[in-house]
Amino acid sequence: MHVLISGAGIAGPTLAFWLAKADIDVLRGDLSQILYDATKDNPKIAYLFNTTIVEVLENSDKRVKVQLSNGDVKDFDVLCAADGQWSTVRKMCFPSSAVTVVDKGLYCAYWTAPRAPQDNHYWNIYIALGSRGINIRPDPYGTMRVCMTRMPLDGSHKREWERASRSDRATKVNFFKKEFRDAGWEAERCLASLEDAEDFYFQAIKQIKMKFWSEGRVVCLGDTAYAPTPLTGMGTSLAVTGAYILAGELSNTTSNGEHPSMAFKRCEDIFRPFVEKIQNIPFFIPAIVHPATAWKRWILQSIISAGVKLANIAWFSSLFAGKEDKEDFVLPLYPKFV
Repeated sequence: MHVLISGAGIAGPTLAFWLAKADIDVLRGDLSQILYDATKDNPKIAYLFNTTIVEVLENSDKRVKVQLSNGDVKDFDVLCAADGQWSTVRKMCFPSSAVTVVDKGLYCAYWTAPRAPQDNHYWNIYIALGSRGINIRPDPYGTMRVCMTRMPLDGSHKREWERASRSDRATKVNFFKKEFRDAGWEAERCLASLEDAEDFYFQAIKQIKMKFWSEGRVVCLGDTAYAPTPLTGMGTSLAVTGAYILAGELSNTTSNGEHPSMAFKRCEDIFRPFVEKIQNIPFFIPAIVHPATAWKRWILQSIISAGVKLANIAWFSSLFAGKEDKEDFVLPLYPKFV
């Protein structure tokens, strides 16, 4: 089977790929390198860097024909659109009515900053006033990963943020400096590192929900089909798990001569319920952790403090022992993968 995967990569923001329930996380850039190193020498796999799909010329019962940015026109059995939240391939192959964008009202920026003497080995979270937040966490490379978040205060302010999210890098950097210069804590230090940050990434936090993940021989994967937002901490995990299930179901079609669309359907039947569970974010998130005023911040801190104290009480903690974790998903086993 000749499969084309159109992807934007997973080496962007400094988010984590969580491994089961272990206290381990892998930076997405590291995971991308691991996957590339494991597959680059496989004679059945070819990587085309700096090459995009210009047009999907045909999506028929027999094939998918695409024109690439290098001028080539090629036929494939399957096209996997994995080019991110605002997928170009998805726009070419699916009607706009099939896609729902859910705005969570939050904007984030991520980048890597130099380590400072006062930094420790913990993930430090600062709740600033004005519906702002600053996160600083260490990485394995002697630097710190910064995340700044803000929920706009009103309609006019939101329009400013939306315009900034679609602007060039210089405009975004200057906008963030203006919005966070009086936030306090480590804001000044973090903003000072912005100019030299090669991995600065600015994101409007929005979910993608599709009515159907496939059309003919084209199937959507990862954020293209079901971006859950960083609020869930499950974006990369969903993408990798979805790819595993799709590969497993496609491996079954090669042995029995089924049309790939049957594999797409089984994949969606298996995985969509879990995806929808992950995407079901409580209505009060992210607003609850982005208080606009001092008294709202005091209430949040009081709730967190009370929760920590209760968690340290044995009988209280036992009430939640053995409860099903919403992130539990039993992977199906495929004979060809064993």
